[in-house]
Amino acid sequence: MQALIVYESMYGNTHEIAEAIAEGIHEAHPDASVQCLTAVEADADRTRTADLLVVGGPTHMRGMSSGMSRRMAVSAEARKEGHEEQAQEAADTAEGPGLRRWFHDLPDTEPGTYAAAFDTRLEGRLAGGAAEGIAQRLSHHHYDVTVEPEGFIVEDADGPLRAGEIERAKAWGSALV
Repeated sequence: MQALIVYESMYGNTHEIAEAIAEGIHEAHPDASVQCLTAVEADADRTRTADLLVVGGPTHMRGMSSGMSRRMAVSAEARKEGHEEQAQEAADTAEGPGLRRWFHDLPDTEPGTYAAAFDTRLEGRLAGGAAEGIAQRLSHHHYDVTVEPEGFIVEDADGPLRAGEIERAKAWGSALV
């Protein structure tokens, strides 16, 4: 089995969740080939070979990030003192295509190619989530979305992840296979 985890991450939280999901998949299926790539790295050739495609990103403005929301995040982070490293990571991500653009280049797949969607988000009914939109886009490309989209909680817009979320992401990844 070949699993590919594609993610977008502004502050490293979504990246941490993606790596934990990869670890969970590998623990459940030690013979699986598991790759964890940013949306910039995950081109069409890499997605075509995946038996399982897991896609995740941060929640911005109650949904998937956009070029505008990423630029706003960079601007907000740049104003915070002592957050130079996070500001640089956010700026690097903001310059990339993001998941919305990545989905434009994602080729349609054959039936029987499985997928799952996740996001990182604040807790609260009004916080929204990106995972539903990610799952819908996967379905539009004919992926079989096998589980309900999952959200992993961050304590503040730029993190950290809530205690226990890494372990929960590993368990979720393990359950995917």
